[in-house]
Parts: sequence; structure tokens; C-alpha cells
Amino acid sequence: MEGLPFLALPVLLLLDVDSAVLAHGFSFIVPFFNENLYLMIVMSGLFATLRIVGAVGLLKERMWGYALSVINCVITLTLMIFMLPAGIADGLLSGAALLLLLFARYGSQKIFDRSFQ
Repeated sequence: MEGLPFLALPVLLLLDVDSAVLAHGFSFIVPFFNENLYLMIVMSGLFATLRIVGAVGLLKERMWGYALSVINCVITLTLMIFMLPAGIADGLLSGAALLLLLFARYGSQKIFDRSFQ
């Protein structure tokens, strides 16, 4: 989801589309993001790359992939409040991914092991 705007960036730059035109159809709650929409698109590409790297790490069953994916989900959930209204969909997807990651890692593991009593 985050990689699509980044893939559109070269086309927008070649067509010399003003970011103010984009801001009319797609706006954020924070005015700074609206004024720097092209920088937001580049940041979106960075997030997409980190998500792909984390997914490859998870696919290869590496702990760094799990940690990177959890960090990405937490950061996205934190930033989603500033990126309303688009952040709602991002928050729903990141929240679901975080729950799945935590269920896969901890499953039915208990908080306290009461076998010593």
C-alpha cells in the first residue's frame, strides 16, 4: 500500500505535477504534510522498503525480520494519528499485522509459569 505512491513519483515528476494539485485530492490533518507531499511520498517508499525487508526476514524465519516488522507496525500505529484520514486504513492493516505477529510468536504461551508451585 505504501509502495504505490512511491512508484508513481517518477511519473508525477516527469509530468511536472505541482504538489498543491495533489493536496486538493489527498490531504492530511497536519498542514506540514500537505505542503511537503513529495517528501511524504519518498518517506512512504522508505517504509515500503523496510516492510519488504522485514517480510523477507520473516519468510526466512529470522528474528531480525520479526523485530523489524514489529517496529514497523508500532511506528505506523503511532504515526497514523497524524495522517488522518488516510491513516485509518494504514492503522487497521498495521494493527492486524501486529496482532498476527504477536500471536505467531507467543501463541498459547502463558504469562507466568506456575509449574514451580
